[in-house]
Amino acid sequence: MNIKTSKSINKDLLQKNLKKIFGFNSFRGKQQEIILNLLAGNDSMVIMPTGGGKSMCYQLPALLVDGVAIIISPLIALMKNQVDALRGFSENDSIAHVLNSSLSKTQMYQVKEDITNGKTKLLYVAPESLIKEENINFFNKNRVSFFAIDEAHCISEWGHDFRPEYRKLRQIMNNISTAPVIALTATATPKVRVDIMKNLKIENAKLYLDSFNRNNLFYEIRPKLDIAKQLIKYVNERKGESGIVYCLSRKKVEEIAEILQINGIKALPYHAGLDSKKRVAHQDAFLMEDCDVIVATIAFGMGIDKPDIRFVIHHDIPKSLEGYYQETGRAGRDGGKGDLITFYDYKDIEKLEKFLQGKPIAEQEIGRLLIMETIAFSETSMCRRKYILHYFGEEFDAENCNKMCDNCKNPKPTTEGDKYVQQLLNTIVECKQRFKPKEIAKIMIGESNSLIKQHMSQIDHVFGKGNNKSIQFWHSIIRQIYVKQLLTKEIESYGVLKVTRSGLDFLKNPKSFMITEDHDYNSLSNQKASSNQKGYALDNRLYNILKDLRKQQAKLIGLPPSILFMEPSLIDMANQYPITFEELSQIQGVGVSKAKKYGQIFINVIKEYVEENEIERAIDIIVRTVANKKNNKIYIIQSLDKKMSLEDISRGKTLTIDELISEIENIVETGTKVNLSHIIEEMMDEEELSEIHDFFKTTAEFSFDEGLKKTVEWYLVNREWLKEMKI
Repeated sequence: MNIKTSKSINKDLLQKNLKKIFGFNSFRGKQQEIILNLLAGNDSMVIMPTGGGKSMCYQLPALLVDGVAIIISPLIALMKNQVDALRGFSENDSIAHVLNSSLSKTQMYQVKEDITNGKTKLLYVAPESLIKEENINFFNKNRVSFFAIDEAHCISEWGHDFRPEYRKLRQIMNNISTAPVIALTATATPKVRVDIMKNLKIENAKLYLDSFNRNNLFYEIRPKLDIAKQLIKYVNERKGESGIVYCLSRKKVEEIAEILQINGIKALPYHAGLDSKKRVAHQDAFLMEDCDVIVATIAFGMGIDKPDIRFVIHHDIPKSLEGYYQETGRAGRDGGKGDLITFYDYKDIEKLEKFLQGKPIAEQEIGRLLIMETIAFSETSMCRRKYILHYFGEEFDAENCNKMCDNCKNPKPTTEGDKYVQQLLNTIVECKQRFKPKEIAKIMIGESNSLIKQHMSQIDHVFGKGNNKSIQFWHSIIRQIYVKQLLTKEIESYGVLKVTRSGLDFLKNPKSFMITEDHDYNSLSNQKASSNQKGYALDNRLYNILKDLRKQQAKLIGLPPSILFMEPSLIDMANQYPITFEELSQIQGVGVSKAKKYGQIFINVIKEYVEENEIERAIDIIVRTVANKKNNKIYIIQSLDKKMSLEDISRGKTLTIDELISEIENIVETGTKVNLSHIIEEMMDEEELSEIHDFFKTTAEFSFDEGLKKTVEWYLVNREWLKEMKI
């Protein structure tokens, strides 16, 4: 669909096209608001977590308005993945193109012709290609709907993946068009955020800041002891699951990949030292599920878009929390579980610091500050989710972690630490708030360096006042009161500690402050991470058949399996048994074009499976939307007939128990009978049932069926209380 003016697009029209094109029933988070702002011609700054749906914010509007949207992206591999995915949703392969130096003259001509003819709605381009004069002249002759800058943190020297060429983007865009700009990133601290907007000259842009919390990811730090054995054991426990192992150096990548291969694990290396053909081949093998594990340097970070990655392992500590968040964010993008394991050894810190040698002083200082943050994250005993979210400027209650980090799953004992907090805050104030954490910790224990010596005459009265505790202890206190906002770090001064207003109030009126003990990594046990798997295939046999079929078909057409259908779509197929194009198009994440393009063989297999197994299926496909609750009717009736538990039925439709009970009530009220006998039998014995039967025989207020229904409802509402009372 191509709408001539963006002004004619409203919420209803966006919703309709979201379903029609992409097969989704509803927008996620602030997607709709962002799209409407862009269509209104306004600049936008979008910060969403990896897997949060950033791409939809520019893909859908680009498909709906005249002109071509220019998507500026840093990696060719990432561009290719997105183009392949978009073509999967369209009957027209010209809908999206890549423009880069790898294209032949013939291919380049075809891309430009498709743009001129209005066939191409999204053009992915690297900054290096955008700057070429011939391309600028070409874009000047065509309508540009808007500019989208993906991985916008590359603009900022404070970001984890700074690229100088990104600094030129504003000038280049000015030479092409006055079209609105949308900048998107998954990793932006407040400092990086400001830097991006300033450099792009979009200071007045509407800021959309989504939560960085990914509740399906489990954060864990493990001691680096016999790392090869740990890796082999872990990966072998997850046979058939996809994962990434990040290493600090190319040499280590090759070494670990070889070790895994020798031990029967389908693993391949990926780093910038490999020739381009081999890198592409290894990436494709991973995407096509011919390889379970990719061992890589961070070069692999932004170049992958595989939704069903189940674990991300850091063999070495990452050089920044932004990088860590970006890399770990590759896990669980389909909503399923994702285990994030980092192996920690302080020797790795020394390696990172060596990498900074020879760089400009300012860059070294920034690098050291970023490394210190990763150390703090690794060594802290507080909720890791709370710590990393605080780093990105988001407050989080650790109680909501739900034991999805190792520190919350196995909490350390706490002790009263108010006197230590007072002592530390007072020392910072007495030192005129001029030192970084490293120096403050040294001053506390009475250890000097060249910087401390320069100021010794002013600080000698507090020097060594905390020498009854270790330097690690004081670092821990700094981290804990920093997260509690009694301290702040002056980024411009490369992390100098300042006492906040709350910190000064604490000094005046001290109160209880519970602190946690430091980690002893040598004694930590390797426990399996919890899972938070989203979605549940009721027919697991059919699900596995469809998964194998997806892999076969993907190989035939040379695309990653997830481009055909994502895992939630396969799960929905295994629950709903679609046997027509119309039914398949209603499946979560499919849509009309994808159903027509890839669906026939899946429909045939499902139809054959349904016939062979004599499966009674719903006539109307179930759409997951509040507005169409009636479509759940047949699914619930059939599930109850199969004597499934209420918990299993609710999981299969992602309903709460209360929502399911309400659905059953609606079904009964329409006069349809439902089979609750297995639930009732589970609740009551024959004598209790007989008593209920006799009671309702003697009353005119309710029928027996009505009475049973109300009895079931009461039980379901009070079942947790009954369990507690052992009734």
